Amino acid sequence: MRLEDQLDTLADLGLPLAAGRTVEELLHSRPREAYEAEPFDLVLFALGCAVEEEPWERWFCDRAWHFDTECVRGPGSYVAVARRLCRITGRPDALSDLRDHVDLGAEEGWIAYTADGRRVSWPIDIRDDWADLMVVGYLMDELEHGGRRFHVRHNGQAMTVFFLDDDAAGRLDALAGGRTVAPFPG
Repeated sequence: MRLEDQLDTLADLGLPLAAGRTVEELLHSRPREAYEAEPFDLVLFALGCAVEEEPWERWFCDRAWHFDTECVRGPGSYVAVARRLCRITGRPDALSDLRDHVDLGAEEGWIAYTADGRRVSWPIDIRDDWADLMVVGYLMDELEHGGRRFHVRHNGQAMTVFFLDDDAAGRLDALAGGRTVAPFPG
């Protein structure tokens, strides 16, 4: 299936290319044949990524994020996760006053934020550089709205996270050959 046809189908499901993103940028990272060999496999991964050339932080899709769960480096790691989750919901300011504390050596951490006027704080279970998926789930619970929720497609230690309604996620899973697009934690 042509890459452009795959992208049109995904756009109909609520996963369009972000404004300004192009097929040429997708082809910068991988050849067309790789995207077309197994329809929807590689392109679903790519939609969660950023363009691999400057300027950085230009995401291919506003409703997807490729989340490598081995991402905890220290302070700011959970704030970055929360901001990326906010981005894919289309509500970049849904969580405000974001702060975290991550001390890998002392194995202690927390994240705090304000959501809907409530101040919230969660302890973080520090396990080397692996994200605490329980805390990630709490953040997702705060952000789900409008009949949409977070769905994931696992890829080893990583996952591509999508923000879709259940119908679109079910159709996406069928397109992906049943290789599981499931509600988080999936």
